[in-house]
Amino acid sequence: MDPPPRRLAALLLFLLLAAAYPAARAWKKDEFRNCNQTPFCKRARARAPHSLDAPLSLAAGSLSVGPDGSVSAELSHPSRPRPLVLRLSALPPHALRLQIDEDYSTSPPPHRRFQVPDVLLPDVEARTLYLPKPKTSGGVSTVALSSDLEVVVKHDPFELTVRRAGSGDPVLSFNSHGLFDFEPLQASKPEGETWEEQFRSHTDTRPRGPQSITFDVSFHGTDFVYGLPEHGSTSLALRPTRGRGVEESEPYRLFNLDVFEYLHDSPFGLYGSIPFMIGHGAGAWSGFFWLNAAEMQIDVLAPGWDDAAAPKNGRIDTLWMAEAGVVDAFFFVGSEPKDVIKQYISVTGTPSMPQQFAVAYHQCRWNYRDEADVDGVDAGFDEHDIPYDVLWLDIEHTDGKRYFTWDRSTFPNPEQMQRKIADKGRKMVTIVDPHIKRDSSFHLHQEATEKGYYVKDATGNDYDGWCWPGASSYPDMLNPEIREWWADKFSYENYKGSTPTLYIWNDMNEPSVFNGPEVTMPRDALHYGDVEHRELHNAYGYYFHMATADGLVKRGQGNDRPFVLSRAFFAGSQRYGAVWTGDNSADWDHLKSSIPMVLTLGLTGISFSGADVGGFFGNPEPDLLVRWYQVGAFYPFFRGHAHHDTKRREPWLFGEASVNGIPVMRPLWLEFPDDKETYNNGEAFMVGPSLLAQGIYEEGQKSVSVYLPGKESWYDLRNGSPFKGGVSHKLQVLEESIPSFQRGGTIVPRKDRFRRSSTQMVNDPYTLVIALNSSSAAEGELYVDDGKSYDYQQGAFIHRRFVFADNKLTSFNIAPGNLGKKKFTTEGVVERIIILGLSSGAKKAIIEPENQEVDIELGPVSLRSGSSSVAPTIRRPNVRIADDWSIKIA
Repeated sequence: MDPPPRRLAALLLFLLLAAAYPAARAWKKDEFRNCNQTPFCKRARARAPHSLDAPLSLAAGSLSVGPDGSVSAELSHPSRPRPLVLRLSALPPHALRLQIDEDYSTSPPPHRRFQVPDVLLPDVEARTLYLPKPKTSGGVSTVALSSDLEVVVKHDPFELTVRRAGSGDPVLSFNSHGLFDFEPLQASKPEGETWEEQFRSHTDTRPRGPQSITFDVSFHGTDFVYGLPEHGSTSLALRPTRGRGVEESEPYRLFNLDVFEYLHDSPFGLYGSIPFMIGHGAGAWSGFFWLNAAEMQIDVLAPGWDDAAAPKNGRIDTLWMAEAGVVDAFFFVGSEPKDVIKQYISVTGTPSMPQQFAVAYHQCRWNYRDEADVDGVDAGFDEHDIPYDVLWLDIEHTDGKRYFTWDRSTFPNPEQMQRKIADKGRKMVTIVDPHIKRDSSFHLHQEATEKGYYVKDATGNDYDGWCWPGASSYPDMLNPEIREWWADKFSYENYKGSTPTLYIWNDMNEPSVFNGPEVTMPRDALHYGDVEHRELHNAYGYYFHMATADGLVKRGQGNDRPFVLSRAFFAGSQRYGAVWTGDNSADWDHLKSSIPMVLTLGLTGISFSGADVGGFFGNPEPDLLVRWYQVGAFYPFFRGHAHHDTKRREPWLFGEASVNGIPVMRPLWLEFPDDKETYNNGEAFMVGPSLLAQGIYEEGQKSVSVYLPGKESWYDLRNGSPFKGGVSHKLQVLEESIPSFQRGGTIVPRKDRFRRSSTQMVNDPYTLVIALNSSSAAEGELYVDDGKSYDYQQGAFIHRRFVFADNKLTSFNIAPGNLGKKKFTTEGVVERIIILGLSSGAKKAIIEPENQEVDIELGPVSLRSGSSSVAPTIRRPNVRIADDWSIKIA
């Protein structure tokens, strides 16, 4: 793949002055509930610490170790209709799982609480470790979690703490402020109580009554917390929402919604929800994940919120509130931030490996009108020498918003159109949303109706809502049988006009219902297993994404990696494809907020994400669009997209311009966890461990301050100039690029040949850029596979490590040899080796084992026009990337 600067250079070729300011359409705040309009949130927020009339206590003598190695106990209070069952289990290396549900053997209610299925990896239970027998003394039980961590359970009132075994220092605690409340399910509505809830013109019947859960979680030794996507924010760290010195604020809301032109800086919930939070302090890293798909509201509490003095070692208290569900929570502790992310990924899954084309540039618009329009856009990229890989079609390509169909008046020959695009190594994407047009002549609706596959309303009839096609119904994706049925719809037989180079976009899958409460499905709608929609709402889009991705895998008979973009997401969505940040606006604030939003998605597992370049709504002025493309080139998912009311903005119209879950685009502190200057830096970011970029977020900006962390030098990607690490540098802003640097001590492989698409780059040679550290050393890696199949899972890939030390560059294999029998071969070679920071004036190098002599001469760091020859360069060594070799500077 082209590195971002090269990837971007061809996109920003000529600058035409043509843009109007967007006609703003304000976010409709009154369409959505706030905490005071949400009874469970209002009730929970009103409670003071340790003020509950009925705090839960551990029943005497109930703590025991089960045959599976977990520890269980009973939580009870005389006023409750039934006790709660608590279960503690451990996962390697030292994660703690806490599960709490009602004991249904006592006074069973008509319904059970919903536990979210198919999100955790299927082997999580099998990986559960055996916990030793608790040691109990004075109403406190202690369980060893690992050699250096232990769990302390206070019996009355119940409280749980994960602490250091040696020092006794707490790391994470649950209910240390006495706010744990678990509203019991009731058999029937008590006389005089009202369970219904009203919002605007909508009534939630709430036939099962209040069932919310609230608890406090404290992150000890912590100065910052991160996570909880999705909300717009210009801050990477989560700001306090309550407490001393905090203005009246809403909690961070997790409730998947179709939000039109969202606010760029607000705790209000957007399209996806991941209830995972990371805490960071001086040497302390921890994480908390609550597996619950009901609406959540989370407060980050400022010091002194409870009228107590701020702790000396730092502590951040948080309040978690959910409308329904159970407690299924994970506590993670790590010696560095990557440990915490890896533990979260170990239970929710690693990101799927994308095809090579998927990480290149995507061109989209609502909508390209017809086949002639598609031809014209495709030809325009070639005419202006701009590379791209994927052309997208929005809802207007269908026959009356009936998905899996084509409007034959505008797209009469879809297969021919796709083949023409594919002949240049490019792909296409069409949109498939969850709302199915209620049309008796539409085969998909007929089949779903006959099979009973739709979500039901509160009365048991097929739910009838309103979306793009008009009257619509929604497949019940909680049901595995229905997901399987949906997956079959992507076969070539069922999706007429589709080809192997057509991939899928899932939009509106929150699910969006135009005439529903808060533009979504009513909470009292019913799903498979008699589950209310309120209990699984945040996971509906996840199941839809899963079914679509499985459909493309089946279509390709298990040989073709799927590409599916989803707007809605939940924990685990990283296993099924990419997401994007939704309907942003063409303004500088949304450009700036895109960085914390994408970084936060990466921290919570979803590394394959991006924002619509240029903004979905409005018309960006040329300066903004150029700066957005410059930043967007570093997004893992790089797409230009626009509303149909905006002006055309293909790039030439403005001229020149998966292994461990660690995100590709990452905060600076993920690489520099001890550097306090990085902790809340949401304007600069790393791409992998080696590259740093700083966006430009203001119109007409002339200079920018860039902080370069660490003790080693950094090298300008444009010209190789060195910059000192550990300090801020005030740099002049250039029109053609944003500040971007390579870290000293790293080696970055790249491909420099200009091509029309990434597919045409497959056999291109590599350039290695070596950036030396203060010890004149560097190292890096290269991973290559076929870019499309799953053969890499059986060993068909190349994984090399490059090490430069003592004036010698060595390449050796680091791929494990026990993955399978399949092999990947390539004739790819290294055609240039650029060495930044080399002090010697060497003119020759020797390639071993051939004992071949090659020249070293000055060359450009970048192949862009006008670049000067400044860096020592080994030209045409032509060593194969698949082979072992070394090159010694003479």
